[in-house]
Amino acid sequence: MNVTELSRFERRDWDGDADGTVRFAMIALGWWTREKAIPAVQTSDYGDTTVVVSGSQAKADEVAGEWDSIEHALTYEAFLAGEATDAYDAVYICTPNALHLPYVEAAAEFEKAILCEKPMEASVERAEELVGAAAAVPLMIAYRMHTEPAVRRARDLVVDGVLGEPVLVHGNMSQPLLELIPDPDQWRLQPELVGYGTSVLDIGLYPLNTTRFVLDRDPLRVQAMTHADHEAFANVPDERAAFQVAYPDGVFGSFTASQHAAQESHLTVVGTDGTLTIAPAFFPWTPRGMRLTVDGTTASLDWEQVDQMREEFDYFAHCLLTDEALYADGEHGLVDMRTIESIYEAARTGETVTVGQ
Repeated sequence: MNVTELSRFERRDWDGDADGTVRFAMIALGWWTREKAIPAVQTSDYGDTTVVVSGSQAKADEVAGEWDSIEHALTYEAFLAGEATDAYDAVYICTPNALHLPYVEAAAEFEKAILCEKPMEASVERAEELVGAAAAVPLMIAYRMHTEPAVRRARDLVVDGVLGEPVLVHGNMSQPLLELIPDPDQWRLQPELVGYGTSVLDIGLYPLNTTRFVLDRDPLRVQAMTHADHEAFANVPDERAAFQVAYPDGVFGSFTASQHAAQESHLTVVGTDGTLTIAPAFFPWTPRGMRLTVDGTTASLDWEQVDQMREEFDYFAHCLLTDEALYADGEHGLVDMRTIESIYEAARTGETVTVGQ
């Protein structure tokens, strides 16, 4: 096994040096948008932030004052009313899950491209409405792992048969939510804003969707268990969760997620001829690494650590500038929403649930 050959691949295999710039309106100015999204776009090759949108005019003005490229600071009401539509080409939506739909509807009405944070909405029904509303404009769901070099290389190795036939996948994502955001009333713990639950829907989605990408297979059936006893999680079923997924060709996945545990993330694919592990895997502020074992030989591969949000925004903008199809479109996102709904149903009933039924 030649480690140099395994490490050698085109990090931006999608990048054809497009001409032009996509101007973004950033909708919702929480910490992720301010600290991750806007800085990523400002250092990107194909993007600029020109409009910011917040529930608070003061916050919008404050953020606009931090960046020379931002021309307009709007309230949610002003955005929905159609102000400054000539100042942006695309929107990035980072509101709580249950508030994605109205901004997608407005952006589509204004004929703007849409990059919508995952999960795409709070329920399958609202996600289906979202896809319908955006039928005439480009829509991408913001799965940043799709442009992460370690994950793209893992997909190549699996699809090329380096591990033989895939058999099993193990994955986890966990974090101490109440330490990261010390507010028991935050939206991720409120069903009317987060949706079915918090651990599976918010972070369990990472191993779930990344497995879809790496295997190039969609879930068929699920089993699940959830548990919650901390008072802050009284209104959601999944302070922690474990779920199993059956994929085509007899591949099985086993995943865990918790919003009340130590920070940890990994993804392991077991094949007939070898294993591949990405660890840490999903947190953008920890360096990704890969370990590959084939026929008794193990190689640890180090990767150029990239700004995952910059890669995601550049990929999205590049597709818009070159009229290329967006990979994680609305239909892709609907598969995750239907799978997640099935996971919560399986945990509630104790039954094996067929996805989408």
